[in-house]
Amino acid sequence: MQRLTLGPLDTNCWLVDDGAGGPVLVVDPADDASGILEALGSRGVAAVALTHGHFDHLGAVREILDSTGAPLVVHEDDAVSITTSTGNGGALFGFSETAPQADRTVRDGDAITAGELEFRVIHTPGHTPGSICLYGAGILLSGDTLFAGSIGRTDFPGGDMAAMRRSVARLASLPDETRVCPGHGPETSIARERRVNPFFPRA
Repeated sequence: MQRLTLGPLDTNCWLVDDGAGGPVLVVDPADDASGILEALGSRGVAAVALTHGHFDHLGAVREILDSTGAPLVVHEDDAVSITTSTGNGGALFGFSETAPQADRTVRDGDAITAGELEFRVIHTPGHTPGSICLYGAGILLSGDTLFAGSIGRTDFPGGDMAAMRRSVARLASLPDETRVCPGHGPETSIARERRVNPFFPRA
């Protein structure tokens, strides 16, 4: 796992590989394509995945795709918002002039692989209709659904607090030792969030 904190909103871009020479999964290439490409070095890229379609998570996506030839993976419910001004909040948050079409749209339960790694898509609407988390190898890439001590905002177009609470309840069922790598801010764990996060369900 490698974290690059990029862009005006300090978005976490995650580079994940299997440690055995396999290709990298790039999650949320927020900004600074040259910096991301430098961090990748000569490694191949299995895919570029967006946890959701807000501008601060995809500013460098076209350049990364053009440079690596990797496919772009987005949940089907946010695929429109990154390429049109009429999608889910696209007028405010999409890159309608620069974002490419998704090469693959995913749903809950689908798999995204990178070498020996496999991440399962957990559909977690609330921040946006197509927000996802990726879970595998004891890691949760949580995007803007779950932060250390908090959750993503739901007052943007397409946000839904009731949906967010259901999504967080799903994440609360993951093992305590799960390492949580969010879209903004520091890492955390499910165990810690169970103790301190006021949005986690209480027994």
